[in-house]
Amino acid sequence: MLLGISSSLKHETPIQWAEQMVELGCSAVIFPVDYTASDKTIANYLLAAKQYNLTIAEVGIWNNPIALPENERKKAWERCVGQLRLADEIGAKCCVNITGTIGGPIWDGGYRENFSQKTWDQVVESIQLLLDEVKPVHTVYSVEPMPWMIPGGPDEYLRLIHAVNREQFKVHMDLVNMITTPDRYFFAEEFMQECFDLLGDLICSCHLKDIRLLPQYTFQLEEVACGEGSLNLEHYILLANQYNPDMPMIIEHLHTDDEYRRSVEYLKDRIAKSEIGREKQK
Repeated sequence: MLLGISSSLKHETPIQWAEQMVELGCSAVIFPVDYTASDKTIANYLLAAKQYNLTIAEVGIWNNPIALPENERKKAWERCVGQLRLADEIGAKCCVNITGTIGGPIWDGGYRENFSQKTWDQVVESIQLLLDEVKPVHTVYSVEPMPWMIPGGPDEYLRLIHAVNREQFKVHMDLVNMITTPDRYFFAEEFMQECFDLLGDLICSCHLKDIRLLPQYTFQLEEVACGEGSLNLEHYILLANQYNPDMPMIIEHLHTDDEYRRSVEYLKDRIAKSEIGREKQK
């Protein structure tokens, strides 16, 4: 795997950004500027990544491309096009977003309408239109699975892949986002296997985090930092490595640079003591 973090850490120059990533032990990165940055700034970050042998795993969009208010939808679409073009220009492994919602004002919110046929059709059409407009060659477009939004599981993701029917549409694996039921939580290793059996060849990048069950009624799950939950992270990484030894695996949703640093060190130590680490030493 290629370990990375979703933070670009505090830095003043592209070179300092790249140096910090390498010193931390990262070999994959999220591109730290967006399509509105100057050509010079984008070029300098790209050069720094190349000089330090950092794989650009993701260019993020993170908006609602099917929002009902027209002004919001147009603004979101402009960013979708700009970010996908940027990802293609710099050769990122993927450009990633969520599918979106027509159900309410929260861009990534859970609504009844998220599961309607109308939303499904709009999601499929929006992905097709984006790929047909940008026509990426050096990157792929992907969507992050969500607990209350299309796609919510591996079967639905595969169905979406087939419905979109575009070669440059691939899978972004966020395992924790799909653990939404007691079965998936208590039999997480079996669920991991199901995800990779169905989607493994299509996965372009993965997120790394953990999940735990809260003691309060009813069934409540909480996303937590790696090691603070119940997931067999070694098994997750092993499955990813089987399909791509250079799979980007990105730690996300921490709050400070220090938290990211501690999480990377924790994960590196845990991997070194596992079967993965023993294989590396052979």
